[in-house]
Amino acid sequence: MSADIVPLPQRSDRPPSLDPMLALTAHGMNSVNAVILDRMQSEIPLIPALAGHLISGGGKRLRPMLTLAGAELVGYNGARHHKLAAAVEFIHTATLLHDDVVDGSELRRGKTAANIVFGNPATILVGDFLFSRAFELMTEDGSLKVLKILSNASAVIAEGEVSQLTAQRQIETSEERYLQIIGSKTAALFAAASRIAAVVAECDERQEQALDDYGRNLGVAFQLVDDAIDYDSDAAAMGKDRGDDFREGKMTLPVILAYARGGEDERAFWRQAVRGDRTSDADLEHAISLIARHDALVDTRERARHFAQRAVDAISIFPDSKARQAMAEAAHFAVARGY
Repeated sequence: MSADIVPLPQRSDRPPSLDPMLALTAHGMNSVNAVILDRMQSEIPLIPALAGHLISGGGKRLRPMLTLAGAELVGYNGARHHKLAAAVEFIHTATLLHDDVVDGSELRRGKTAANIVFGNPATILVGDFLFSRAFELMTEDGSLKVLKILSNASAVIAEGEVSQLTAQRQIETSEERYLQIIGSKTAALFAAASRIAAVVAECDERQEQALDDYGRNLGVAFQLVDDAIDYDSDAAAMGKDRGDDFREGKMTLPVILAYARGGEDERAFWRQAVRGDRTSDADLEHAISLIARHDALVDTRERARHFAQRAVDAISIFPDSKARQAMAEAAHFAVARGY
């Protein structure tokens, strides 16, 4: 970590929140939500029912908010970004539907996952439908540059998911490979969602890259914290089953750090757990105790702070404004959140 990084500002009056970002993008999100509601409709009743099960089930809508906030940051006054933000949310939702099938998840955003309610085949196919709707929205916009950015992000996300699948239950997965995986499966869409705001505003390459860097680093920070939360929050707060990553043998950073720092007895436990031989509630509690013993959660969040600071630094090229302040606080929230 660079020695000249200035710590993210600490607020004494209140904890960091998404409220400034929500306020900044509230008007635009009304338009985005209208597009989402319209484009998830179909003559096949199962499609809007299944898509709506997830889309209406909460979630921060952070990715489309990044497109709207980026547009505010660069002073864009048009409306093209509303459809594109909806396309971003459709891409994200489609990946969640597919992920839940792959992972066999039972909860999503505090509700029974769509694959449990509607079955795996329908969930996969409706995910495909949402991908198609996303690409319709991109082509309607007419910008080949936007299409290239979002279609490339979609491909990178899929590569990241496949890479994660091949790393699953592989105890020797390195921190470097882990960061590559989350850079693809999570940060790529954060980066694309942010960058397209500069494209529609016809900003220069330096501003485009600054927004890309903001989103990419925020996405890494966000996923690092997500992976920490799996070992320090309950399902009610998370909206998913506690310990899912543990039982699925996912090599996330808390596990990678705890395994690297543990003695031989601890490493033997981790090898058994990651292989799938130690998955009981008692095993999960033991895993949590080992992670705590070696400060793996503390250090995971510290790495998240580093990436969040890089996100804040990236947008420092823009003049100070409510948009920049809201985006900086969103980065701080990504690290401090407990859900």
